[in-house]
Amino acid sequence: MARRGQPQNTARRGGAPGPRRRGGRRREDVTAVLTRAVQEVRSALGNGRVTASTRTKFQAVALALRDERARVRADEELTDARRNDRLKRLDDIATDLAKTAVRHPALLSLLSEDAVVSDDARSLEHEMLRRAGIEPPAAPEPEVEEPAAEPAKPGVVPQSVISRRLANPFLEPDFSAARPAAPRPTPLSGWELLDPLLRSFERASDGASTSMDLPAPGNVRVPGGRELMPHQARLVAAASDGHRTFLLADEPGLGKTAQALLAAEAAKAYPLLVVVPNVVKTNWVREAGLWSTRRTATAVQGNGESVDGFADIVVVNYEVLDRHMGWLRDFGFRGMVVDEAHFIKNKTSQRSQHVLALSERIRAFTARPLLMALTGTPLINDIEDFLAIWEFLGWIDEKKPLAELMDALTATGLTPADPGFSPAARQAVVDQGIVRRRKVDVAADIPARRIADLPVELDGPTGRSIRAAERDLARRMVARYRDALAARGAEPVESPDGVDHELVARVATWEQKDAANSPNGDNVFSMMRRIGQAKATLAADYAVQLARSAGKVVFFAKHVDVMDAAEDTFAQAGVRYSSIRGDQTPGVRQRNIDAFVEDPDVAVAVCSLTAAGVGINLQVASNIVLAELPWTAAEQTQAIDRSHRIGQTEPVTAWRILAAQTIDARIADLIDDKAGLAAAALDGSDEEVGSSTDAQHATLVALLTEALQAGD
Repeated sequence: MARRGQPQNTARRGGAPGPRRRGGRRREDVTAVLTRAVQEVRSALGNGRVTASTRTKFQAVALALRDERARVRADEELTDARRNDRLKRLDDIATDLAKTAVRHPALLSLLSEDAVVSDDARSLEHEMLRRAGIEPPAAPEPEVEEPAAEPAKPGVVPQSVISRRLANPFLEPDFSAARPAAPRPTPLSGWELLDPLLRSFERASDGASTSMDLPAPGNVRVPGGRELMPHQARLVAAASDGHRTFLLADEPGLGKTAQALLAAEAAKAYPLLVVVPNVVKTNWVREAGLWSTRRTATAVQGNGESVDGFADIVVVNYEVLDRHMGWLRDFGFRGMVVDEAHFIKNKTSQRSQHVLALSERIRAFTARPLLMALTGTPLINDIEDFLAIWEFLGWIDEKKPLAELMDALTATGLTPADPGFSPAARQAVVDQGIVRRRKVDVAADIPARRIADLPVELDGPTGRSIRAAERDLARRMVARYRDALAARGAEPVESPDGVDHELVARVATWEQKDAANSPNGDNVFSMMRRIGQAKATLAADYAVQLARSAGKVVFFAKHVDVMDAAEDTFAQAGVRYSSIRGDQTPGVRQRNIDAFVEDPDVAVAVCSLTAAGVGINLQVASNIVLAELPWTAAEQTQAIDRSHRIGQTEPVTAWRILAAQTIDARIADLIDDKAGLAAAALDGSDEEVGSSTDAQHATLVALLTEALQAGD
């Protein structure tokens, strides 16, 4: 496994420019430096442990060997004899390095071509070169596969897409074929409707419909002898009957990927565009191979050199959409699936704008395209998160409902001024294609899950330091609150506890902004990281106990150093683990997932909450350890549902490791309070959805309120 937790870099290969000599020192010094480094690695492995520092040194030596070998081969001033002599000495060192690591797969994987190079390893390589009297070259531009900022090659068009156009010019789409009809005036034309529609979900009564009426399961032909569950077959039957837009909001683990692929087959919606988070891109291609065996699928990687321009299913991740918008817009897609659709909830974000532009383009080309938004957590913080999804599906534009939804609302015979408008309007939206099923309703073979909290005491200097930092944060906010109160004047505070709660909320917002702008120092973010570091070994020890008594365990954490500490604990305990992180290439990540799922000796999957919280199946484990808490209930649910999904045969328990007497426990309560948000909007709860206060802000509000009430 590659060194994880550092920004991704790519090692220089082949004949890249080598280091420059400094001070006239002889380059033969390099071999001595590398030989000593290999001896140090061998010595460090003497106790059987592979620590983070050992991995870093091992990778640094491997990088230096490759770069020096490339330089020697490219050096035209060397005679053949001298070149061969130097290459032989380098090959001897490389052989010694490989033999040293042969019993440690975690080190051997660092020698692979797709191993991620950590900043620490690159820095140590440069340090070794300097010790040899060599000035390292300027750092190359990282060949990042999916940069979040500017595209490496704007307007890139993969060669295979050009070949596709040349091979069959009739594939060129005619975007004038499906021009939308002019809007018809209706009795509701003058009304503001979007806000009433949102409120209709916010105030849904108990027992309100959560899903459109679906036909009975049909005889869906599934390749490979696989069987669909009845709830999956019903959605596919709806697509067969002609329904074309779906907000598929099934709870995680109910097989949304298979439903989408088979719905595309039923609707003949090819070519099909699938937009996904990067972490599940490889999995979508694999799933297409299982459920759509008559279709070819391709993934868009980087600048698209490996894209199959003739594929029926094109899978692209959000991060590279900007680079490929040109040819994607003109490809002539007849269907589009957006996975983890809550990623587009912020309509001002670039990825949301790209997704909406592609949807509009597809609707301009195909009169009735298949459009599917998949999400197990359609609401993260606000009911307004619906808007971007509805717009993607073509139900609304920025200002009003579009034709089909407007017709459905008009058919109710009601206006927002009428008492019965809200439930009728909600049902009209649901009938456009909202499909929401819960495991308890449709998957009796999936056992119930539960969350068990395990408080741990942070003893010693670390625990005292964390609690002191929390007190300092509270005192700082109290002082800020009192200063603001004094500046306002002698206005009395009208509150039973004497606390101006509106001012408390503002002080919490100020603190939150300061923390975001200045991440160093004691703030809510740094404290949560320190708490995670302090809990890491305790949480890992508990995972070891579970692995030894109950089988495979999934271990989730947010921060890289927490994952590193946990993995060191597992190594010391002799427990084999697999690491699933955000800085891994898709190939490495998939191999690590497969190792955990398929190898009975790999007992623990150490997972990043952000990289492994969606889109992967880890149902071979029934115990989950949450070493660190996410900030939202949605993230927590996604993590748990990596194991609590179709194929699970045992009860699933998520063990939350909470630091007692710290804000850790308070955040757990806030997450639990937010857990009913999606259910309230989609499952027909009587309880109204509250305001959009995230856990970070709510934590600061609770901390300041408690301090003020205590008279601090």
